[in-house]
Formats: sequence, structure tokens, C-alpha cells
Amino acid sequence: MAGNDPTETGGLFIGRRPGTAPLRYRGTPTPGGRARRRVDAVLAAGILIVETLLLMTLWGPQPAAWLWLGSQIFHETDSVSIGILVAFLGMLLTILVTIRLAMVLDRTWKLVRRASGHDQERGALERIFVISMVIVGAAFFIWFLVIHGPGPDLSSPQG
Repeated sequence: MAGNDPTETGGLFIGRRPGTAPLRYRGTPTPGGRARRRVDAVLAAGILIVETLLLMTLWGPQPAAWLWLGSQIFHETDSVSIGILVAFLGMLLTILVTIRLAMVLDRTWKLVRRASGHDQERGALERIFVISMVIVGAAFFIWFLVIHGPGPDLSSPQG
């Protein structure tokens, strides 16, 4: 039996759990030339821009397109349930696909950024997602309360 068997150590695992050892790289890769790192930096910036634009579609264009398609299906079938179902499932599917694509872009961005000479350990996906959510949420809040107005019930002098 192994020396770290839980029955021999009072139920405690001694040592590392499987898969938790630090990463060991084969060796330090040879850095590219100055021009190559500059090209990689420009490519990394382009990937980051594409990732940002892709995530921004989650907050407006994708839901609006699926709501429009759901309304067209409702108009053609006279069934509001089918229209809502198609819009909901379509939004869910495209959101999951968009996030998956953004994850692939984020992983690629980290690799290209490392190739450009930066010690990039974390991706930008979470930051882009949260910042875009705050910006779009604030814009919606301003539109809903200031531009569109609260409606006659809340702004009436008699109410």
C-alpha cells in the first residue's frame, strides 16, 4: 500500500493531490526578434478587439434579433408560445456559442500576447464581460429613466 493511504494516516491525505503539481516547462523558448514581437503585439490587440466586439453583441444585437425572429414566427403561426420558445432557445444557444468562441479567442490572445514578450497569465474575458455589462446596464438605466421617462404614473403631479 502507498504511504499516503487515508486509512494509514487517520483519514488525512499526506502530500499532493493528483494533478496539483506545479507546471514545469521544457525550457525557456527562444524569444522572437523585435519585429516579430511587434507583429504579435498588433495581432494580440486585434484579437482583443474582436473578442470585445463579440461579447458586446450579447447585450443588444443577439437578443434583439431573436426577439424579432420570435415575433415573425408568432405572426406566421398565431402561436405566441412557439414564438417565445424559439426566441428563448435561440438566445440561449447563441449566448453559449458566443461565450465558447470568446473563450477560444481569449486563450489565443493569451498565447499571442506571451509570444509578443509579455508575461500574460490571465485572460481578459472576465474583465471585458463585466465592463461591457456595466456600460450597457448604465446605458439602459439612463435610457429607461431619463430618455424614455418613467411614464405618467410616476411623473404625474397628482400621484
